[in-house]
Amino acid sequence: MIKGKPFVKWAGGKRQIIDKLLKYAPDEFNTYYEPFVGGGALLFELSPKKAVINDYNKELINVYNVLCNEDKFKKMCNVLNSYETNHSEEFYYEIRNKDRNKASFNRLSDYTRAGRTIYLNKACFNGLYRVNSKNEFNVPFGKKLKVNTYEGGNLITVSNYLTMNDVKILSVDFEEAVKDAKKGDFIYFDPPYDSDTSTFNSYTEDGFGKEEQKRLARVYKELSDRGCYVMLSNHNTSLIQELYKDFNIHVIEAKRNINSNGKKRGKVEEVIVTNYENKRGFEE
Repeated sequence: MIKGKPFVKWAGGKRQIIDKLLKYAPDEFNTYYEPFVGGGALLFELSPKKAVINDYNKELINVYNVLCNEDKFKKMCNVLNSYETNHSEEFYYEIRNKDRNKASFNRLSDYTRAGRTIYLNKACFNGLYRVNSKNEFNVPFGKKLKVNTYEGGNLITVSNYLTMNDVKILSVDFEEAVKDAKKGDFIYFDPPYDSDTSTFNSYTEDGFGKEEQKRLARVYKELSDRGCYVMLSNHNTSLIQELYKDFNIHVIEAKRNINSNGKKRGKVEEVIVTNYENKRGFEE
């Protein structure tokens, strides 16, 4: 079976540690939940028949919804073709600044907004998605002379997966997204990462700080008590070690490329936290 791949570059994307995530995922489960879906690397790799995906970033979720409608999907691709043709630094800032006028921005069609989201992701500096306190996209131009915004075959694969399976798409708070999870369901949390220093977490205008990490840990425990399989990714920080000390913490090495300072990109320690024993028979 041909599997989809992430159609955007997302901070903390999981493509390069997908083998480790698969190693620690449960063999069998009922409904799959991913409350911070981002680019959806694990979602597409597992391709569960029943899933609930969510992200607080409404522009990203708008793209997922557009991909579920054949007509809107085609119109979004036409928008992207036009953007590729007109691509320049001046054009980039023209598209980026459309959200400065909320009234006119809200009148844009959903497929036009979806095209804008993908274009900005491909054309901006280092594939960042960052907004300011007014929820305005504020990443500078990436200096690419040409930009390839999408791979048609992959988008069709993703669209087919989303429409031919029972996939519910939400844009709510992560706690709300998992409220219906039951015993035997599998929840994968991939939140904005904690850091012992400052960190990039401006995926939404509200950010995701220490108190949110603590609230997430409480939700993790509640789901565990409910009999769900729960897996979480995060940085290997003192806070995360403390919050999840009662669970299985697997330390892994990952390579991270999203950082405004190139010298700070490279290998970092991350953790995969599970509330169940490693079920796939791999050596630790």
